[in-house]
Amino acid sequence: MILSIRQGLFQFDLVDHYAILGVSVNAEIAEIRQRYLKIAYKIHPDTCKAKSKPEQEQAGQMLSKMVNPAYETLSREQSKTEFRLIIGQIGRGVSQDLSKITIASESAKKLSQSTANIDLAYQKLLQALSVDQYNNFDTVIEKIAQLSELNLMYLMLTEEENLKKTNRPYIGQQAQGNSPVKTTSGNEPKSTDASPKSKEAPIVVYIRRAQEHLDKEQPAQAVRELRDALREEPENSVCHALLGLAYLRQNQTSMAKVHINRAWQTDRKNPIVINCKKELDKVVKPTIEMGDEDDRDRANTDKPGGFWSRFGGKKK
Repeated sequence: MILSIRQGLFQFDLVDHYAILGVSVNAEIAEIRQRYLKIAYKIHPDTCKAKSKPEQEQAGQMLSKMVNPAYETLSREQSKTEFRLIIGQIGRGVSQDLSKITIASESAKKLSQSTANIDLAYQKLLQALSVDQYNNFDTVIEKIAQLSELNLMYLMLTEEENLKKTNRPYIGQQAQGNSPVKTTSGNEPKSTDASPKSKEAPIVVYIRRAQEHLDKEQPAQAVRELRDALREEPENSVCHALLGLAYLRQNQTSMAKVHINRAWQTDRKNPIVINCKKELDKVVKPTIEMGDEDDRDRANTDKPGGFWSRFGGKKK
């Protein structure tokens, strides 16, 4: 049903779950659940107001093959966080080469020309598109395509700016013999770690624990530590590199690539990032990231859409 969509995030062989539900890419789970219940009420066979049998079957297909899978992904914190990370990286990559993207929808064009608050403009445009998204079954796919294009434009405008704001020295330089540096305001909560290292910054504690788990071949525990670490510093390259390594040791190659490649794009000089990238390259063929000018001469060796296609899975 959604195979025909080639706009927005769908053009990267990815199913845009946010567009299907008509919610912001920054929506919380409570908002996602509320939106899902409204859509389900409209298209569920027991409550659908479709008059003909073909329309009822069409509604059932939308619910089972589009809406339910989208909600399944976005209603769980882990899968929602990972999916948001993937589309964020797409937006960041595309923003480095806008010539590869064609914008067709008026909403996305308006957002690109917005000089006011980008977040507010995005929310207003999204609401205008989603308010009647499932009222007419014949236009649902078109609406989803427009919403996905709006989502992509928003990601393009915000992700690169976010990277600039957080472009600061990263924790994890111990491997170079330097002590980690982190400025504090004096109001941070005290660590509950009773060890002599309890005065370390929280991010350092998380990284240290994660490294200990990895040394003990406990990648699942390392993943938990590093997820908590990324809540402290979402752009920390060492956290992303080690998280990718932990996923790699659990044979979750797709997620390993997402995190290690993100770390590699951000900080290619950090020894921890370098080592994790080498571990990834032993398992999979190095992937060319969008905007990676240093490696463009090797781009023709990759299959079209190969990197992103591994995360979208098969579209239904």
